[in-house]
Amino acid sequence: MKSCLALIARALSHLVLLVVLLAGAMPFALAQAPDLRASEAWIAVSDLPPEARRTLDLIRGGGPFPYEKDGTVFGNRERLLPRATRGHYTEYTVRTPGVRHRGARRIVAGGDPRSPQALFWYTDDHYQSFRRIRE
Repeated sequence: MKSCLALIARALSHLVLLVVLLAGAMPFALAQAPDLRASEAWIAVSDLPPEARRTLDLIRGGGPFPYEKDGTVFGNRERLLPRATRGHYTEYTVRTPGVRHRGARRIVAGGDPRSPQALFWYTDDHYQSFRRIRE
C-alpha cells in the first residue's frame, strides 16, 4: 500500500511539473503563433503602389527583374502565408522611391508565377504582414 501511494505521489508530482512547464511556455507559444488572419487580408491590384503593379507585370511576363534575388525561394519562416512545400513561394522586390537598397516592399508568389492559378501577396513591411492581391 505504501509503495502504491509513493507511486501515485510521484506521478502527481510529474503531472504538476508538466502543467507548470506548459503554463510557463503558453505565453511564448501564443506570441510565436502566426496571425492566421494575415493571409486573409486583401488588397486590390488597383490599390497597390504603381511600383508594385509594375513588379506584378514583370512577374507575369517572366522578367527581366532588376534585383538579383528576384524569383528566389521565399521560405515563409514567419508562417504568415499558408503552409506549402519548400520552393512553392518565390519573392520579388518592389522598388521603393528614394531608397538605394531593396527596401521593405515585396510581392510573394505562390505556385508558378506565370500560371493563371498563381496567388500573390504584397508586403510593405518586410514580411511582418501580408495582403493577398486580388486580381
